[in-house]
Amino acid sequence: MTIKKPIYSRRKFLSNTSLLAAGSTLLGIKAWGMPAYIPNLKRSNGVINGVQLGLITYSFRDMEDQSAEATLQYILDSGVTAVELMGSTAESFIGRPQSKIDRRLYYGLIRKERNKEITKDETKQLEDLKKQQASFDKEVEVWSKSRSVDDFTKLRKMYNDAGVSIYAFKPDYLLSKGNTDENINYAMQAGRLLGASHVTLELPREEDYTLKLGKMAEQNGIKVAYHGHEQQHPKWWDVALNQSSHNAMNMDLGHYTAAGNTDALELIQNKHSHILSMHIKDRHNPANGKENVPFGQGDTPIVEALQLIRDNQYAISASIEYEYKTPEGSTVLDEIKKCVQYCKDALES
Repeated sequence: MTIKKPIYSRRKFLSNTSLLAAGSTLLGIKAWGMPAYIPNLKRSNGVINGVQLGLITYSFRDMEDQSAEATLQYILDSGVTAVELMGSTAESFIGRPQSKIDRRLYYGLIRKERNKEITKDETKQLEDLKKQQASFDKEVEVWSKSRSVDDFTKLRKMYNDAGVSIYAFKPDYLLSKGNTDENINYAMQAGRLLGASHVTLELPREEDYTLKLGKMAEQNGIKVAYHGHEQQHPKWWDVALNQSSHNAMNMDLGHYTAAGNTDALELIQNKHSHILSMHIKDRHNPANGKENVPFGQGDTPIVEALQLIRDNQYAISASIEYEYKTPEGSTVLDEIKKCVQYCKDALES
């Protein structure tokens, strides 16, 4: 197969994106805690030249208010109308206790531990946070005994009435190894009730577990798509994909590049029928330091990948994931708007 060359050069593309982003006008917050939208508001479904462009709500992790209502407002302000919804946000809507742990610090330390870059002091700090997390998990366990999966239909309605659809659901801890069948079924049923075509989680190492998840996904009428970081390589998903037609891929384009892979476009071509959604971020390759950087400044073929999906009409949802450091003088939402505009320009070029 041949791959079409992108219409824009990266340098020219970034220049045009910056100009357009500067002139964008989006909804503002009218009253904090209440979404500034009109029910049944007619909005674009976010499909641009055949490609569903959205974001994962993990992008808003640094925002103070993590409620489902506030997250909806962030989504509208960002200029997208479709999302991969995080489980903690969804469950907060139906009464799940809220953690007081510094999420940014916690996940940052976990990332350092995973990359073997953590110091002794940071290790102690992470151990304390893990204890806090364990205590919180017990609190959630008590709450879970009275939860109702049917409540997710109300959340879906609130989002849909605002013009926002949920194409994927990342139910956090609920699908990880060691969970009860009750929790797994609950997570998958929640995803279906939210309108998602698939739930997502990190690809488990245990082959028997991906087999189990694939079978349970089939029983629940939903698919399970596996995400990865720098472990990703062309054959990384093969075992799970061969186990069940309900096992799929939630590829991460940025992490794939940072892992040193140079065949992202070929992978998309070869396995597009298995890729339900793909995280879009810009990272450098190993030779350039692997950092997360603003869109257009790294080595990740964002433009090329989006145009490949568009030109071949692949049914892959593109999920922007904001992970680079917010520049001084800017805000999380302002930077996400730039990412959205960058991707829109790629799909409209």
